[in-house]
Amino acid sequence: MFKNLSLRSRDINEAHRAATPLELLFDLMSVIAIAAAAAGLHHAIAEAHFIEGILKFAAAFFGIWWAWMNYTWFASAYDNDDTLFRLLTMTIMGGALVIAAGIDAFFAAADLTLIVIGYVIMRLVMVVLWLRVAGHESAERKTALWYAGGIAIAQTYWVALCFSKIDPGILFCTLFVIGAALELIVPALAERKGTTSWHRHHITERYGLLTIIVLGETLLAAATALESTAEGFNSSLVTIAGSALVVVCSLWWLYFSKEEHLANNNSPRAFVWGYGHAFIFAAGAAVGAGFSVLVDIVTGRAEVDLLVGDYSVAVPIAVYLIGLWFVRDRFVLKGVARYVLPLFSILVLIASPLLSIAGPAILTAVCVVVRDYTAHKFTLA
Repeated sequence: MFKNLSLRSRDINEAHRAATPLELLFDLMSVIAIAAAAAGLHHAIAEAHFIEGILKFAAAFFGIWWAWMNYTWFASAYDNDDTLFRLLTMTIMGGALVIAAGIDAFFAAADLTLIVIGYVIMRLVMVVLWLRVAGHESAERKTALWYAGGIAIAQTYWVALCFSKIDPGILFCTLFVIGAALELIVPALAERKGTTSWHRHHITERYGLLTIIVLGETLLAAATALESTAEGFNSSLVTIAGSALVVVCSLWWLYFSKEEHLANNNSPRAFVWGYGHAFIFAAGAAVGAGFSVLVDIVTGRAEVDLLVGDYSVAVPIAVYLIGLWFVRDRFVLKGVARYVLPLFSILVLIASPLLSIAGPAILTAVCVVVRDYTAHKFTLA
């Protein structure tokens, strides 16, 4: 069953390469953790713990996203779907569930124990996977060993930070940023030894699928708004639900435009695109948290006013638009079209509170129309 323990790279030009059922299951496990982090952000904002909630959401989301991203790019290059690969992938899924189980404790009492345990499980399995590559690929052996060694060093750092019991504060945040930087630099160093053979169409599909998943958080908020009307009709709740649906459809439309995200396997551009999506994914999940805050405000369950609710939706939408511009539009569009997303990110922040609950929906829908028109006029003409 485990006759060949090594892994061989796949063809970067392989035709009809698509996400596998195992990868879809992996995404499902990851989104459970993302949903838990978004719920923590929602409750923190509703209880007026703004800075604390945002920082904890960013920290939890970084761990989930980084583990997801590392596995996704690895699988794009080396997934041979053998028994050992499946079992190791399922072990990574178990780590994601442990992270999800620890998020409530992290938001409540800054207890990182379960999150670090789950994260280290996910990352150490990646060490094993990279060692499988090193056992076969002579051309990519150095790259694989750099990945394995760098990941192992980073996990030692996180375990030490967890056991240090440093109180949340500036020192802890600084040490966390150092750990995150250590994680982020590993691929950059490893890829200098040799580029891994990731599949361009496959990786763009994988990112697109996670984008759809995180946008689903907003649909959940819309369903909650409609569910709350069962206690008595409330036009504001209906407006929230309708606005959430329009926002999701608009953000989806903007992401899945006719322009390609990655036109080739250029490594510098791929790094910008791959890392920059962290803002798109985080913002997509945070939009749902923002709409949930609005539901709490309208139903009298929040300690903040409507202005906070408006901004809790407007800010992540603006971040989403800027993130999409950063990874794609500034590269593929010309003329006025290149600046549509940055312009509307500013308009969302300025005008959404003035337009009240329906503001984000109106502006994102208009953004879709303006971007499509200008892209056709100035880029495709």
